[in-house]
Amino acid sequence: MILLPVSDTLNESAALCDAVVRLRGAALVAELGRIASAVMASPHGQFLPAPPPSSGELSQALPILPGDTPGMLQEINFDGQCFGYFAVSGRDQYGEQDRRQLASLASLTAGVLQVHSLAQRSTHAYAQVEALLAQQTQILDQLHESVLTTDLTGYITSWNKGAERLFGYSSVEAVGRNILFLYDEEETGFRDAFLEQGGRLMEVRRRKKSGEVFWASLSLSPLRDMDEKPVGLIAYLTDITERKLAEERLHHLAYYDPLTSLPNRTLLTKLVDQALSVAQRSKMLGCVLFIDLNRFKLINDTLGRRIGDELLRQVAQRFRRVLRDQDLVARLGGDEFAVGLFDIGQHYEASTVSQKLLASLVQPFLIEGHDLRVGASIGISVYPQDGHDAETLLRLADIAMYRAKQDSSSETESVAFYSQDMNLGMQARMRLETGLRHALAEQQLLLHYQPKYALASGRIIGAEALVRWRHPEHGMIPPADFIPLAESTGLVVQVGEWVLEAACAQAQAWKQAGLPPIRLAVNVSAREFTSALPARVAATLARYGLEAAWLELEITESTLMHNIERVIGIMDRITALGVALSLDDFGTGYSSLSYLKRFPIDTLKIDRSFTTGIPTDTSDCAIASTIISIAQQLHHKVIAEGVETAEQLAFLKSSGCDEVQGYLFSRPLPAAEFERELRQNWGI
Repeated sequence: MILLPVSDTLNESAALCDAVVRLRGAALVAELGRIASAVMASPHGQFLPAPPPSSGELSQALPILPGDTPGMLQEINFDGQCFGYFAVSGRDQYGEQDRRQLASLASLTAGVLQVHSLAQRSTHAYAQVEALLAQQTQILDQLHESVLTTDLTGYITSWNKGAERLFGYSSVEAVGRNILFLYDEEETGFRDAFLEQGGRLMEVRRRKKSGEVFWASLSLSPLRDMDEKPVGLIAYLTDITERKLAEERLHHLAYYDPLTSLPNRTLLTKLVDQALSVAQRSKMLGCVLFIDLNRFKLINDTLGRRIGDELLRQVAQRFRRVLRDQDLVARLGGDEFAVGLFDIGQHYEASTVSQKLLASLVQPFLIEGHDLRVGASIGISVYPQDGHDAETLLRLADIAMYRAKQDSSSETESVAFYSQDMNLGMQARMRLETGLRHALAEQQLLLHYQPKYALASGRIIGAEALVRWRHPEHGMIPPADFIPLAESTGLVVQVGEWVLEAACAQAQAWKQAGLPPIRLAVNVSAREFTSALPARVAATLARYGLEAAWLELEITESTLMHNIERVIGIMDRITALGVALSLDDFGTGYSSLSYLKRFPIDTLKIDRSFTTGIPTDTSDCAIASTIISIAQQLHHKVIAEGVETAEQLAFLKSSGCDEVQGYLFSRPLPAAEFERELRQNWGI
């Protein structure tokens, strides 16, 4: 038996692997035969591909020459799969060792052929998958829709040509980025519940690479793995901007007046009914104002429709400017408008708004060289007294408008409620408001001064300046009748400015007369308590040459309950001037004691509602005692107002109250009488 050296065997094994990888057909058959011949050191070696060789093939593969022993035939088999046969011959003899060696060669060859076969099948399958993916990519890229996929956290994992065309970003720019970079505004993002169900369809706003924002129809579906677990989202987007714009145009035509861009009657009715539902739940009032322009028809007929249309547009703009954002204003048609008011607590607030609307028409309209003036008649209906739905309230406000137009002595403006009782109250209120405006302009207001007494010494240490209205026809009008009106109309600011000016002027006169400095307390409304107040106080004191010791500002507790830090900043600026601050009506509001210790106030004032019950009402006594105790702990002085009996005075004095004012000592006095009282009290 002839054995090949080990190195030769390894070389032939390498040659075997190389042949299987590189060669095909007859070349592979010849090379495998050669390797068999070389390994077995046989003159003749052949590789016979499967199936089993015929007798003719076999006799040809294993020729028996003179002196030869029969050759060997070995099947090349792997796990029952036959790849062919090795046939060797031409040696004098073949022993058992040769058979084992040939069997080993056949086993090695079968293994190599099997691996190569599997590799070929895998390569073919991979090529098929690649071809399929390429086809699918071509299909996706040919779609007009943009298709993209994301993982569960929103990071983009694929991006087709449609997405490139729609957004302007290439696949390289988009893949790997979070989908949020395409958003125009904050949205809810991805939800686990959706990922489980999928199929969500929505309309969204997205942003292109150019910065353009557009509307898109977005369909989302879950992307799942082999185990049907969600691993991301598939998003399909289509640009629907044109459709949305068309819908918006149709919506605007259906619900808005094309001339003024205000809501039309249809939209007004819907919005009023919605607002009435909210008003019903919150137990608020609602009012509908029906407005008809006066003298418009004459202008429109005389100057033409173009001028008339421009006049209507400018009227709409003025109405919108004087109303609050939450108020509704609509054009009903022609020269008729309507306003809906719902965030109100009293029906008379509607008359105040009516006056604002009428006032907005006072200035002439300058259109194409024409100086045009129009007025209006306004009818008001009130929810829930007059009706519970928009159509009813509009109809009744229309009736009230005609009543206003008929009953008015003015050619330009008139206002009427549908309810006659409300009408009478509104007319009286409007007369009072008009009179108050005249009172400010015609010096009908004056000040009375109620002395403040120190309990320890019995001396007058100051006075509260109280405004009075001397009407030329009705005489003295009580403050309770016009102060609430001034607050609701905003006139309280002008009244407050007048009071500060008049009080400082009087203090200057007393100073020049040689009277000792006393603090004149001036009430400041919540509307006045703005960042402009400290500068106005400083300017007024400087104008009259007054020291700050002459002035004290009384602010109500409710003033302090809005934007605490801003209020404290204003108070600090006032006290920096040397002007004292007094907290009026303490105990009737909602101020927190934690804030009270931060307020730079000098005096706490016990409201007359607590003083009245002293000493018989134990609750009033307890409250008054508590206020005094709190003031002492915070090093504030305490003054009680409304002291009218000796018993009240005794209780307050025993409780540690510092100052009092009330009819037990003196009613509010005109300036001359107060001066006499002060001189007598001080002995000067």
